[in-house]
Amino acid sequence: MLEGHVILITGSNSGIGFATAKLCLKAGAKVVVHGRDRAEVKAAAEQLGKLASFVVADLSEPGAPEKIIADINARFGRLDGLVNNAARLDRNNIESLSEDLFFQMMTVNTLAPLKLIQAALPVMKAQSGGGAVVNIGSTNAHCGATNLLVYSMSKGAMMTATRNLGDALAKDNIRVNQLNVGWTLTESEKRLQISEGQGENWLENIPEAFTPSGTILQPEQIAEHVIFWLSDKSAPVTGQVCDIEQYPVIGRNKISER
Repeated sequence: MLEGHVILITGSNSGIGFATAKLCLKAGAKVVVHGRDRAEVKAAAEQLGKLASFVVADLSEPGAPEKIIADINARFGRLDGLVNNAARLDRNNIESLSEDLFFQMMTVNTLAPLKLIQAALPVMKAQSGGGAVVNIGSTNAHCGATNLLVYSMSKGAMMTATRNLGDALAKDNIRVNQLNVGWTLTESEKRLQISEGQGENWLENIPEAFTPSGTILQPEQIAEHVIFWLSDKSAPVTGQVCDIEQYPVIGRNKISER
């Protein structure tokens, strides 16, 4: 599905990003793994194999998105797919919100993806086949958990940007879509739950309302959706937001089952 494509996946040394990188390689792509920690990113790329390379950059630093795209263009001369997966997931509510944290999170979660798309445009426009962008959002974008105020806002902003850019860039054969991902069992989620005192068996204690299938989503399941939206199988659809959850997100009401 992605034979000969060059794909950049931000935040791909673990979790959904790493699972997506593995599947992209299986689908025939060359993958660029991204992260902030050189040792972790290099190890991830080595684990993925010879068709995986890596780039190290902190997306909160000015100019980082442009440098990443320039590096990839210099290496491959093209960029067929961009997966904006990297994000900060700091807990906060209206009472704990600080101005510094707000701008830090919005920079990584919203501005950096936009800057990456902006930098990728000349490359994608110049090549045959255009390009595809998949923004990894969150079901929190619709409202969000009360302790995920800024995170939810950042994903809501990307939801609007996805629709706007899907409309604006369709004429250039560049598709932009977003996957609003539900609760997923990543390494970082495991660490977070344990750090918040949920215990080693926290996964077994999640209410059934959140796990109709018996458990929360797996990174590999999300990756399957990403591959579809990166590939020509989903063309010419663009500007769409797809909720990847195991129950309806909007309008769901389980109060009657109490």
